[in-house]
Amino acid sequence: MDNLIEKLKELGFNSYEAKVYIALLKKYPATGYEVSQLSDIPQSRAYDALKSLEVEGVVHSSTDKPQKYTPISPKELTQRFKRRMSSTIDYLEKKLPSLNESYNEPIYNISGYDKNIEKLKEVINNTKKSLYLVVWSADFKALEQELVAAYDRGVEIKIVGYDNFQPTMVGLVYRHEATKEIEMQVGGRLIYLVSDYVETVFGRIESNVVWSKNVDIAYLLKEFISHDMYLLDISQRFPEQLKYFYGPDFVRLKEKISDNKSSYNLRG
Repeated sequence: MDNLIEKLKELGFNSYEAKVYIALLKKYPATGYEVSQLSDIPQSRAYDALKSLEVEGVVHSSTDKPQKYTPISPKELTQRFKRRMSSTIDYLEKKLPSLNESYNEPIYNISGYDKNIEKLKEVINNTKKSLYLVVWSADFKALEQELVAAYDRGVEIKIVGYDNFQPTMVGLVYRHEATKEIEMQVGGRLIYLVSDYVETVFGRIESNVVWSKNVDIAYLLKEFISHDMYLLDISQRFPEQLKYFYGPDFVRLKEKISDNKSSYNLRG
């Protein structure tokens, strides 16, 4: 009973109105005195609640003497609030964005390994269709249960794995060999995650990551991961040809493109 009262209050009823409506459902039509007895509230409060509910169209009164009250059905009540809420949400969806048409989803900083893993798990658990992930082997183990569950519910998962990453049955996996070089260059293990082309988490997983639902960031990060996969796929299929043109570990390509003075820096 208490739960029903609380749920009715969430719809805008006060405590007396909720108790009166529930009492009328148990016995109707009923006089104000009977409602007071059934709901176990003072008679004056029962009449106040009945008057309020009658104004809202939740109960109807007769012309009898004494006056009797009948509630609308539970189905009619819930359908009425569904229509009202749907109309309100539709209105807000149309009008709120016009207050700031240049609104962009902000970026939030998260610090600490445990909090970073907690946020990653949350995002993975909420993923519906697609997940792109760059992850080190040790951190994959912390997320494996959530990733397996996502894969089992039909999420398409694509992973670039570092540090002797062992393929597992969670989707398409590419192993990246240049683990130590990258870890030394950036000062830690990186994590990149794109969920449903909208939500992202990226940064140094041991210290600071950033989280956002900015679709532009999600697009760029997804493209970055995809291009990493393109190169890994090509290098696995044509290792000797690439070594001939670019040298071991693409050294000549890196010398051509990379700026040795620059380094990765993500400030928390």
